[in-house]
Amino acid sequence: MPCPTSIRTKKTKAVGIPTIDLSQSRAITSKSIVEACQEFGFFKLINHGVPHHAIAQLESQGFDFFQKPSSEKHRAGPPNPFGYGCKSIGSNGDMGDLEYLLLPSHNPATSILQSSISNDPLTFSHVVNEYVKSVRDLGCEILDLIGEGLWLPNKSVFSNLIRDVHSDSVLRINYYPGVQHIENRELSTKSHPSNDRIGFGEHSDPQILTILRANDVDGLQISLQDSIWVPVCPDPSAFYVLIGDVFQAMTNGRFVSVRHRAMANNSKNPRMSIMYFGAPSLNTWIAPLSEMMLPNDKSLYKPFTWAQYKKAAYSLRLADSQRDTELRNLLRPHPRPQPLPNHPTTKQDPIHLGQGNYPLFSSGVNSDPEGISSTGT
Repeated sequence: MPCPTSIRTKKTKAVGIPTIDLSQSRAITSKSIVEACQEFGFFKLINHGVPHHAIAQLESQGFDFFQKPSSEKHRAGPPNPFGYGCKSIGSNGDMGDLEYLLLPSHNPATSILQSSISNDPLTFSHVVNEYVKSVRDLGCEILDLIGEGLWLPNKSVFSNLIRDVHSDSVLRINYYPGVQHIENRELSTKSHPSNDRIGFGEHSDPQILTILRANDVDGLQISLQDSIWVPVCPDPSAFYVLIGDVFQAMTNGRFVSVRHRAMANNSKNPRMSIMYFGAPSLNTWIAPLSEMMLPNDKSLYKPFTWAQYKKAAYSLRLADSQRDTELRNLLRPHPRPQPLPNHPTTKQDPIHLGQGNYPLFSSGVNSDPEGISSTGT
């Protein structure tokens, strides 16, 4: 496995992460979420209501799988698009010692894949189904609160995208082995100091939003707009919400698609992170909502379908310098519009997610060449 790349020369510092408490009033919560999405594109979520047993059971199932012999795990791979993977992304090895499972978020109990993952596929499917339902409901609640905080006439315009039976949402479980399980660790650390190694390279998630839960081993970092990296302290009782590229486009650049990475695991204990990637259906057109623009504002993004953007996003390797260039060209905002007032606007045009025939970016490349259908930290 390639040696993980060292950190790019950017500063790292401690910064207060926005924390949202869902037990507070809806008015306070919705306002706080919108502010966090605009400033950070990221926030910590507490008192979220997801049952503890749903989290603990999925984590236990994940550890049971990843601790199997390599030959057994490979029976569940390679991902096509779902299954087990342990490839490096990019010729520069911009992903270190990492294994993952990618699972469908819609009725995974019907998947033949379950029997190659677990010796008790019915229990595994039940555990995955319960977790996905709980986290999807949480995602819908977050998106509805955002709709309220933005004073949209249709508060469910965002949540309806992941409620859709054809939603392309997925579940991913990342596993970073503990130090004692990594072969040739001493050799790799000679050229890459332990605190200067990347486990999963810098990226943003292309979907609407990501709901992440990790165990008590640290590693996640987010990037601020001034290129400062902020370490995120682990909290197994909380979730972390990351705004994705699609949400940035739908809000006409007012929400920030947060760039993030995971540092290589230097603990004796393994790190596990579980991500629910909330995405629209493949044929959904994405365009800025008219309610997100003042009368003189212009749309900053070319309309696209989720299928087309997804194909472009996963056609390039994570470590490929062309990846950032191409994706940023697709989602590059002009100077930000002025903040909207915190009350309903007088303009009440119908909300749309893009309609008709639009000129689109070129994407004459194979989709998902690395055998992964979603990023993660």
